[in-house]
Amino acid sequence: MGDVKGFMKHDRELPEHRAVPVRLRDWKEVNAPFPEDHLQTQASRCMDCGIPFCNNGCPLGNLIPDWNDLVYRDRWHDAIDSLHATNNFPEFTGRLCPAPCEGACVLGINQDPVTIKQVEVSIIDHAWDQGWVVPVPPALITGKKVAVIGSGPAGLAAAQQLTRAGHAVTVFERADRIGGLLRYGIPEFKMEKRHLDRRLAQMEAEGTQFRAGVNVGVDLGVGELRANFDALVLAGGATAWRDLPVPGRHFNGVHQAMEFLPWSNKAIEGDLTLADLPLTAKDKDVIIIGGGDTGADCLGTVHRHGARSVTQLEIMARPVDGRPNANPWPTYPMSYKVTSAHEEGGERVYAVNTECFLGDSDDHVQALRLHEVEMVEGRFEKVEGTEREIPTQLVLLAMGFLGPEKDSLLDQLGVEFDGRSNVARNDDYASSVSGVFVAGDIGRGQSLIVWAIAEGRSAAAAVDRYLMGDTALPAIIAPTDRPLL
Repeated sequence: MGDVKGFMKHDRELPEHRAVPVRLRDWKEVNAPFPEDHLQTQASRCMDCGIPFCNNGCPLGNLIPDWNDLVYRDRWHDAIDSLHATNNFPEFTGRLCPAPCEGACVLGINQDPVTIKQVEVSIIDHAWDQGWVVPVPPALITGKKVAVIGSGPAGLAAAQQLTRAGHAVTVFERADRIGGLLRYGIPEFKMEKRHLDRRLAQMEAEGTQFRAGVNVGVDLGVGELRANFDALVLAGGATAWRDLPVPGRHFNGVHQAMEFLPWSNKAIEGDLTLADLPLTAKDKDVIIIGGGDTGADCLGTVHRHGARSVTQLEIMARPVDGRPNANPWPTYPMSYKVTSAHEEGGERVYAVNTECFLGDSDDHVQALRLHEVEMVEGRFEKVEGTEREIPTQLVLLAMGFLGPEKDSLLDQLGVEFDGRSNVARNDDYASSVSGVFVAGDIGRGQSLIVWAIAEGRSAAAAVDRYLMGDTALPAIIAPTDRPLL
């Protein structure tokens, strides 16, 4: 490395967040600019490990020590080439990934890990600013046609790889815009959609075709799809949300997170004004059930709506500060985290379970009744005498997803499912139906954006091999290899 003692001389540093009163007035990203010299100092903390566990911690196999060193040496063009070698969309992962690479950083054994994620996003942002990210059209055209169904990170990664391999790729998306959860699930304050739009423009210039507003299996029959394409990639995600079947669930004002979040994104796109949102948290007491990333997305969104109060409920006990003893390096640390949304306010309540919702005579939710729980022999048990009620006029369920929706497309294709209700596939990402391949959450279950991109790249290699007999596209990981993250 450029500075072999960098990790001894410098502490971990991240960009400051814009002041809460300022950022709650807009939907722009939270981070303030980070000076380039500070970033190069952070890159110098990379230790030149004999075995860089960060590479293995990243599902994409990113060449992290390589581009840390290149940034430190001011070789930015080489750094983006190294980054793009394994990751089609580092501007997405650098903003949205929880960074399992940092959990696996060797420096993290006894110090704060290297700021890998910040170096990554700075490399790609610098490359865009310099005009280095340009279309990469295929060198030859194969004459083969591939349909990719779903335009989230898995579908986009598969599409870009297959287009660059010379195939004619069409991406189908049932929503009115391309991007999947990147478009309508991720709030603008976490990733401004300009990053998505310019990447889609690059892909169109390379030859990928996009068809939004097409619900395959309904608007376009599977028979017609199979007749017009040589291979299909299913990348529709895990969109079947987990519900909460308790008394009062039917009350108006109790909604799934993904019934709530897209409206703000649509307003920012210009489809309507924030004052005209069908679902708003303005001047309401909001309860969010679920303490994960989707819950945090809801939290930051309701703050910007102008909620009167926000309470976030989680059935699990509060995680410990730092790395738990039962969660040793280099596994991903399941520790207490404070996101930018949590900095903005709201109360977090742990180890509680919802008993029921209470409503008024108009069937609108007015309160939530809960009780505390404790873990007894692997099961949650009620702590008697802890019942209480919390006033609310809006409840958002952010409790995760149970796999893909069993819709007309999957029925018409006749694909098989695994024991977790996901579309079954083998180690070549092939489904039980010939010529139909599977990438991302639809086959893996709810997971991380880095897994989606990794699987999209690997599925593309499998499709290319199926069509051409061989492939030069990289394959990252077999779908049967499923760690916790």
